[in-house]
Amino acid sequence: MKIVVIGGTGLIGSKVVNNLTSLGHQVIAGAPATGINTITGEGLAEALKDTDIVIDVANSPSFEDQAVLDFFTTSGTNLLAAEKNAGVKHHIALSVVGTQLLSESGYFRGKIAQEKLIRESGIPYTIVHSTQFFEFLAGIAQSATQGQIVRLSAAYVQPISSDDVASAVTDVALDTPHNGLVEIAGPERFRLAELVQKFLNLKGDTRSVVTDNQARYYGALLSDVVLLPAGDARIGSVNFADWFKATNV
Repeated sequence: MKIVVIGGTGLIGSKVVNNLTSLGHQVIAGAPATGINTITGEGLAEALKDTDIVIDVANSPSFEDQAVLDFFTTSGTNLLAAEKNAGVKHHIALSVVGTQLLSESGYFRGKIAQEKLIRESGIPYTIVHSTQFFEFLAGIAQSATQGQIVRLSAAYVQPISSDDVASAVTDVALDTPHNGLVEIAGPERFRLAELVQKFLNLKGDTRSVVTDNQARYYGALLSDVVLLPAGDARIGSVNFADWFKATNV
């Protein structure tokens, strides 16, 4: 099959491209650097010609509220219109567990808008809701840092490795469309503040994490379980200790 991966040069996209290529599919990595731009529309029609499946794992280059909303609405509108013209049979998008409950956050308002466009497009689809990636722990810490203090909620998280995310997205893409959500998560649960402190300690980072349930997560207050899968999730195989060892050797 011919498959286009939007965001195909990024963390998840490059792994998905490799997975699908190794299975014998014709795969195009879509990104501005490869001449395919979902914001301007450049290269979209040509890339999607005779395409069976589109996987969208692209992310906004800015986390500023309006920039995120503009990115996901513009990209989603252009991509879905091009897919409809090309007769694409399955659209897969990577999103976040808890998205619908986190509308206080500008980032998640952008994801909510993206998901709405997909549901209303008329194209068969599957939205993959993932928990936080282990690879995002440094960014989460940085976003909550003031001086040497990191203020984070004690809400539960169930983080997942990028390899497990890519494997799940690959499998979903080759399955029949769910026309709904599929949830994926890692094998372990942690308190967010405790996990980030553990991560910083292992990295030799001297910052201290303070548990503060009023601390916002990218603009949103967290309940205890909002970042956990709500239903029957596909569980990854890589735990935190193994991921840290593999990526810090």
